[in-house]
Amino acid sequence: MTLREITPGNRGFLYLNSHPGGCAAAVDELWERTPAPTGPATSDGPVALVIGSSAGYGLAATVAALRTYGMRGLGIAFEAPETDRRTASAGWYRTARTAELAGPDGGFAFLNADAFSAAAKEEALDHLAARYGKVDYLVYSVAAPRRTDPGTGEVHHSVIKPLGGPYRAKTLQFDGDTPLVGSLELAPATDAERDATVQVMGGADWQLWIDALTDRGLVRDGFHTVALTYVGSDLTAPIYRAGTIGAAKQHLEDTARRLQKGLAPLGGRAHTVVAGAAVTQASTAIPSIALYTSLLHAVLHDGFQSTAQQATALWQQLTGAAPLQLDEEQRIRLDGWEMDDKVQAAVHERWAAATTDTLAELADTAWFRSQVGRLYGWDVPGADYAAPVETTVAWPTTG
Repeated sequence: MTLREITPGNRGFLYLNSHPGGCAAAVDELWERTPAPTGPATSDGPVALVIGSSAGYGLAATVAALRTYGMRGLGIAFEAPETDRRTASAGWYRTARTAELAGPDGGFAFLNADAFSAAAKEEALDHLAARYGKVDYLVYSVAAPRRTDPGTGEVHHSVIKPLGGPYRAKTLQFDGDTPLVGSLELAPATDAERDATVQVMGGADWQLWIDALTDRGLVRDGFHTVALTYVGSDLTAPIYRAGTIGAAKQHLEDTARRLQKGLAPLGGRAHTVVAGAAVTQASTAIPSIALYTSLLHAVLHDGFQSTAQQATALWQQLTGAAPLQLDEEQRIRLDGWEMDDKVQAAVHERWAAATTDTLAELADTAWFRSQVGRLYGWDVPGADYAAPVETTVAWPTTG
């Protein structure tokens, strides 16, 4: 037992400590917002492998797989345990609670490992082969700042920069609790920085996972794999779709088409999934995204779709309960609510008018900041932040 009084210890959007009770409450809320089972529970449901299962869309996809469809399988995340100075990472605590909700007999296990490594692939595939035989679905939702190439040992570091020219834009900043509209200028990435970002955030690792599964004969007939991507507004395009991240996402989408050709003889399919905007630990690091998302939420209010809603829509399409919503690039689209012309026009108007003086009228900055806190288990209803909390929580056994 390690009861500790903890504080966020945050600097802007970065938090040093995560709150175990708040992280658990956030998962409980996600669980309740996910539709109830579509039929009676079975012991031989579909098998899903979710890579990046502890946060964002990966967590939402995992919860929906468990809650709505009673799937079996394995979630993989790379999370930090508790130390003398800090709590465990938020994803550690979220995974522990997700495993509790799945139940001891739920047939879903969680592996804490670097998904980029050959060792993680070997351990994951050994577990899947021993317990289930073959896999029906693979959801790839990995966001990481670096990747070690398992073949060469080279470490690649991603950067968030524009391509071709400098990027100047408005940003959302906080002076204490006061939201401000600031400005930012970033120099363009070098070719080496662009290539490194593609190595980290592109489709290379996704390809290796599919190769490993097929080599081991673990792809079931009708297998479907998807990887998460984003398009977003032209307001953020210079730093996203037209920047280093966009180059990586294009590589991810090109990988999907290559995978589709390879899986077709096996009856399999591969797509990227264009999700809508969300407040995630990855997105808060991207300049201008905070301001854009705050403006978008002010326009949409209840029309802003949560990760739970989007994950539910994704699984409906993957399981055949709804037809695939594909664009001309053969990407599954979940972002129609965000990219609606009227919505984007309203966001553009607010973006042009946004200053520190007008921000309170135009953007949901309090909502955005609260959402960032929730990523670390803070600002979650139902959590007792005044009392000491047990911070030593065991990682779920893989069984």
